Amino acid sequence: MFAWLQIPKKLKACGILGMNARNFKVISKLNKRRLYPLVDDKVQTKELAVKAGITTTQKIGIIEYQGQVKNFQELVKGHTEFVIKPSHGSGGKGVLVIKEWSDDTFITASEKRLSYKQVYQHISNILSGLYSLGGRYDVALIEEMVHFSDVFQNFSYQGVPDVRVIVYKGYPAMAMMRLATSESGGRANLHQGAVGVGLDIQTGKTLNAVMHNIPILVHPDTKADLKKLKVPLWREHLLISAKAYEMTGLGYFGADIVLDKEKGPMMLELNARPGLAIQIANANGLKGALKKIDKYYPKNLSPEERIDFILKRQKTKTK
Repeated sequence: MFAWLQIPKKLKACGILGMNARNFKVISKLNKRRLYPLVDDKVQTKELAVKAGITTTQKIGIIEYQGQVKNFQELVKGHTEFVIKPSHGSGGKGVLVIKEWSDDTFITASEKRLSYKQVYQHISNILSGLYSLGGRYDVALIEEMVHFSDVFQNFSYQGVPDVRVIVYKGYPAMAMMRLATSESGGRANLHQGAVGVGLDIQTGKTLNAVMHNIPILVHPDTKADLKKLKVPLWREHLLISAKAYEMTGLGYFGADIVLDKEKGPMMLELNARPGLAIQIANANGLKGALKKIDKYYPKNLSPEERIDFILKRQKTKTK
């Protein structure tokens, strides 16, 4: 049933949104360039989310200058675990997850042991722009570590799974869950070898699953049946993505959401130029979803009303 992935004519028939169409027909029309820093800068995004009442990961601190790097242990004092990431990074590059540490020894989520000097160098690399968009000087953001829900215990390998929602004009248009694997090094990035699971936008249930764009049925490491995956608190996930529309003013973006076992759904970050692999994970194109929103979905609704509209459409279908 996935033959369409290899056949250009069928790709077109499925309404696949290509990169050029995304850039010139969608992003250029709906995303004002002056708004990009609101999502390209993770520190700004986090501050905006707090003001908008959107639950997000707690900031522990930031390191802006090389002279501050040597004191990073003071910033994380009292925190047995934390995450270091570039404020302007993308694709999961430069993210370092420390699950425990003492004195000069740091243990990563993948059980790798790092010295103080190695962590110091990693932060220095972040500041130099090694992982940032365009290679410009960056800021190191240190934030709390997410403890993902036990519901996903068998669906991800040594990493936090997240939900990516594509939002179009304030409405969730397409969604997938990204699951870490041993190949991806515990990161939930598809190009690094993570699993992408297409989700029904109205129920949060599995539609299809892929790894390296090839259909799969079970997780390569845990052997969990991916068809059984269902995201709990689905309305809350969708609502976070919808609220980010008013928060940023962007008409098209990707919202990454994690499910913490204690705090529930939390916004991880936003992306003004989300990748298009989500279409492969869903075995469907975005064009149809965007056209449906343009043609049938009401305007000038609140985030709550937009999500209720989507969920009521599901109820109508099942009657």
